[in-house]
Amino acid sequence: MMSSAQLRLMSDLKSIRQEPPEGCSASPHGDENLFVWGATIFGPDDTAWEGGIFSLRLIFGEHYPEKPPRVRFTTDVFHPNVYSDGTLCMDVLQDNWSPCQNVSTILTSIQSLLTDPNPASPANPESAQLYQSDIKAYNRRVRLCVRKSLECSS
Repeated sequence: MMSSAQLRLMSDLKSIRQEPPEGCSASPHGDENLFVWGATIFGPDDTAWEGGIFSLRLIFGEHYPEKPPRVRFTTDVFHPNVYSDGTLCMDVLQDNWSPCQNVSTILTSIQSLLTDPNPASPANPESAQLYQSDIKAYNRRVRLCVRKSLECSS
């Protein structure tokens, strides 16, 4: 018998297959484990992130959707709200988590965070400082990540 977390993940998978969010995709790593997903976010057009292909890993627990998944970038990302290990500092995945969230809304929120960081709550102080003091230099660092992401995906 499937747990409530597995049933919800099956529902999320069906939803993301039927109506994938623009610029994002995700699915379980394998048929035998619904709790570990791989995801891809494409850098939004008309931003420094444009053209980038960024990979993430989502790990769900038995208490999903009551508790959020652990989410981290597996592609290098230079961003005020991303720790050096790829883990995100994002209210939607922490204090403001709601069981109404699903895989699609999580990915859409992360994609939005790329272009609208919160430097007041930095996971990467260097990136936050650069974002606030020299946006051109920050965007050059982001473009380096975009180029690296394309090398990794080919």
